[in-house]
Amino acid sequence: MKLFIQIPCLNEEQTLPAVLETIPTAIEGIDEIEVLVIDDGSTDRTVEVAKAHGVRHFVRHTTNMGLARSFRDGVDYALLHGADIVVNTDGDNQYPQAQIAELVQPIVHGEADIVIGDRQTRTIEHFSGFKKLMQRFGSWVASRAAGLDLPDAASGFRAYSKYSLIRLNIVTRFSYCMETIVQAGYKRLAIASVPITTNAKTRESRLFKNIWQHMFQSGSAIARVYLMYRPMALFAWVAVVLGALGLWPLVRYLVLIVSGSTGNHLQSIILGVVLLITALLSLVIGVVADLTRMNRTLAEEQLDLQKLARYGD
Repeated sequence: MKLFIQIPCLNEEQTLPAVLETIPTAIEGIDEIEVLVIDDGSTDRTVEVAKAHGVRHFVRHTTNMGLARSFRDGVDYALLHGADIVVNTDGDNQYPQAQIAELVQPIVHGEADIVIGDRQTRTIEHFSGFKKLMQRFGSWVASRAAGLDLPDAASGFRAYSKYSLIRLNIVTRFSYCMETIVQAGYKRLAIASVPITTNAKTRESRLFKNIWQHMFQSGSAIARVYLMYRPMALFAWVAVVLGALGLWPLVRYLVLIVSGSTGNHLQSIILGVVLLITALLSLVIGVVADLTRMNRTLAEEQLDLQKLARYGD
């Protein structure tokens, strides 16, 4: 079984040596370990440092393409070179590389398709109380959207089986973390979590400027993927809420008429009719979106076959 450990990098010459020096050279159940550095438009000596530490596999972007594209290109390279498992870690040495051995075991033993390193965010000292709260809330939202129970959905320290990588399709540009979770839940891929520790903070995140941007981007990614795979559930709820709100003024109008009221209640009729029409339109949009989802499912099944032909069984 061949393991590829991929490291997306953007100007990581200072921290990359610590990452490379602590990557395990032998793991139970793994026959080969390869390290892949994805240079996402670095302007420092990241590549030279990696080569000096014995790295032989590289994917290079001439300009910064973002984390999601780096992940996707790294996966493509790893699978083309025979990877059975791909582990994604960070070039800033946030994660303890020694725990890669624990991270891959559920896949090695056939217990999971994807394994997420649970950072146990409540114990991370440099996380503020607000950030810890938002991390838990974000994980709860992602878990509900995916129909799973994940303690740390935002963790980028992950292991993927070849099968899961063939089934997953990354379309977002921000981060693959939330998107792959919702997709995995929809496609019934088995996800496990392994408790991990984290290293001391080395720099600020380059993925987002502040927690508000992170929350917005992550929330947008979850909503987009949820709409792609479960549109009818959302639009049906919208239709139910709007329908209930539309019935209320109409029922009120009927009650007033029965009670003998002679006032002008045209506003109630107009409001009720508008809300009911909007509810009906929401239901129609939901049906159309669900038909689009079916077409997407068929297209993805064809894409899976193409990937199998590209990467082999």
